Amino acid sequence: MQLSNYLFFTVHCEAALAFYTECGFGKVVSMSRHGDNGMPVRAEAMRGKVMHAQFAGPGVNFYASDNDDAEPMRGSAMIFMIDDLARTEQLFRRLAEGGNITTPFGVQPWGSYYGKLTDKFGVQWMLNCTEQA
Repeated sequence: MQLSNYLFFTVHCEAALAFYTECGFGKVVSMSRHGDNGMPVRAEAMRGKVMHAQFAGPGVNFYASDNDDAEPMRGSAMIFMIDDLARTEQLFRRLAEGGNITTPFGVQPWGSYYGKLTDKFGVQWMLNCTEQA
């Protein structure tokens, strides 16, 4: 058994996945679009948008799609557990571009470096690093 997260966007899935690729998480390993190869189109505005995509990289695997009836992302966050402080700081800064930092990255009472943010696509991210400076 494996648990993976599924991110729902309304129309920005492809841009979000490109951004996550630029951040260095991994890459899209499969993608299908609304209306391609007999895939159904519930609303014409969704034609060509991402119906289902898998994103993977070292230690990363999640799925995503565009859905015109998607609810805004809330009540869930993607969390990275990392043991490289420089990499964690770099990733936090990159994800924060155009987004909103809710917990600034820094040492927390439990001893780890940690920060939380919502990226420009509305996805919440938590980054926790156990490496000590």
